[in-house]
Amino acid sequence: MQMSPVFASLALGLALIFGEGYALHHQSQVAQLATDFGVKVFQQVAQASKDRNVVFSPYGVASVLAMMQPTTRGETRQQIHAAMQFEIEEKGVAPALRQLYKELMGPWNKDEISIADAIFVQRDLKLVQGFMPHFFRLFQTTVKQVDFSEVERARFIINDWVKRHTKGMISDLLGEGAVDQLTRLVLVNALYFNGHWKTPFPEQSTHHRLFHKSDGSTVSVPMMAQTNKFNYTEFSTPDGHYYDILELPYHGDTLSMFIAAPYEKEVPLSALTNILDAQLISQWKGNMTCLPRLLVLPKFSLESEVDLRRPLENLGMTNMFSPSQADFSSFSDQEPLYVSQALQKVKIKVNEKGTVASSSTAITVSARMAPEEIIMDRPFLFVVRHNPTGTVLFMGQVMEP
Repeated sequence: MQMSPVFASLALGLALIFGEGYALHHQSQVAQLATDFGVKVFQQVAQASKDRNVVFSPYGVASVLAMMQPTTRGETRQQIHAAMQFEIEEKGVAPALRQLYKELMGPWNKDEISIADAIFVQRDLKLVQGFMPHFFRLFQTTVKQVDFSEVERARFIINDWVKRHTKGMISDLLGEGAVDQLTRLVLVNALYFNGHWKTPFPEQSTHHRLFHKSDGSTVSVPMMAQTNKFNYTEFSTPDGHYYDILELPYHGDTLSMFIAAPYEKEVPLSALTNILDAQLISQWKGNMTCLPRLLVLPKFSLESEVDLRRPLENLGMTNMFSPSQADFSSFSDQEPLYVSQALQKVKIKVNEKGTVASSSTAITVSARMAPEEIIMDRPFLFVVRHNPTGTVLFMGQVMEP
């Protein structure tokens, strides 16, 4: 029998996809586990990207892998559980994720967040009895049927869904050849975010300045500037490197962008990305002091397309990519299935007005005087975070604006 690939696709901007209010502490715990998993995948991507710009959606990858869980069985499912540290079918997990989805989509955020996910299944594939209602109970998402034998039409249907749910920012998630007549399943998550700074940067203050790249060279880029009171803190890595963290709140006050960079230009950004997790980002937020500062920050526009196979395999999820070992029999036992591709596309644009995007390893220190100016003229990390839940929607590294 010919193997049929399951195609797992992540359209990043992101989305979480799940139900009613369970205990709030449970929601918080699940949100942290999902964020930690997404950040671990980002670390793998960043390590492979070395000195290249990266923009990534931790929330998006966690959402899609959560949707994949109930389709799998046996060791394939165990590997996903081990990497994510939560099981979607454990009591309270799916409701906690659905509540998180509601928190992120709530109008009280003011900034625009749109989250959607979908599962596209081959029309004549015989599914395990009860799978469709079970999947709907978990995710409140209906299974969409398409005919992958009409390759281009199926690709158009999925790409059009992504385009609509990312406000046109991601119009070509699946390129030519991404699906074929053996495709049986495509899992997609789409997120759109449009946030306005609480205090915009004056456009007349934007000027070209030198940005110091990691190879020692410099490049002239447009940098925004404003003097204001900012939440600021500094931390040190376990090996003693200091780094600055600054919070830029969006106008709804529930979402923020955190900017972080090593204090010394010669220290690689990887010293910071390698120790990241949800708890560390939460510590940044909890240890900040409001101080008057001049902030100079490059305008930047990034686009990433990430092949997630190697990062996911490095985190122990190997079976799902193996035609001989993958077990998707909770979804369909009509024919053997495996994941043929996992990808994520993300775009982000940061300017004077705001952002459009479709155990502790650190200790608080106060060993040096806090700088009067924060000039991000060197590689830096950014994190777009929903502060009430701790969910990281987007993050990335800017090596050259």
